[in-house]
Amino acid sequence: MLFKSTLVAAAALALTACASNMGAPMMYSQASLPEAVKVPAGHKVAWETVGVGQITYECKVKANMPGQFEWVFGGPDARLLDRSGKQVGKYYGPPATWEAMDGSKFTATQVAVAPNGAQNIPLQLVKANPVMGSGALTGVTYTQRVATKGGIAPSSMCGAGNVGAKQVVQYQADYIFYKAS
Repeated sequence: MLFKSTLVAAAALALTACASNMGAPMMYSQASLPEAVKVPAGHKVAWETVGVGQITYECKVKANMPGQFEWVFGGPDARLLDRSGKQVGKYYGPPATWEAMDGSKFTATQVAVAPNGAQNIPLQLVKANPVMGSGALTGVTYTQRVATKGGIAPSSMCGAGNVGAKQVVQYQADYIFYKAS
């Protein structure tokens, strides 16, 4: 009987420990990402968001290839949500701009991309230009686009007959913001 009581008490303690960690924020880890899109050492996660929105593509003549056409990335228009689903900012362009609800914002320069499947836009690492305004984005040095879903160029025809046509596709991605530690 003592053994059974001890076992029940240990199980209850274990469940309590698990339950108390359920409300703890998850720390993002870039361990499973390709090296090309990892943030350099000396930076820490400052903000995690989920971008939900759309990307516009435009049918254009391929650069230096007369008579050939392609869908070209025109720009994003997404809401940035915190992990609970509350809007905390927006992402738009061109130029690609991340803006917090407090008005702080920045543009960035692409450092690297890495594929994330045939149906998803690539993973991306960008280096932030100086932040405009002060607020949540002050001090951001890098941003990663990870966990991408959708957003690839349209599969519809792009040719001489529809040059200038625009197509909008839906996408979602996590945007992880870093500051120097």
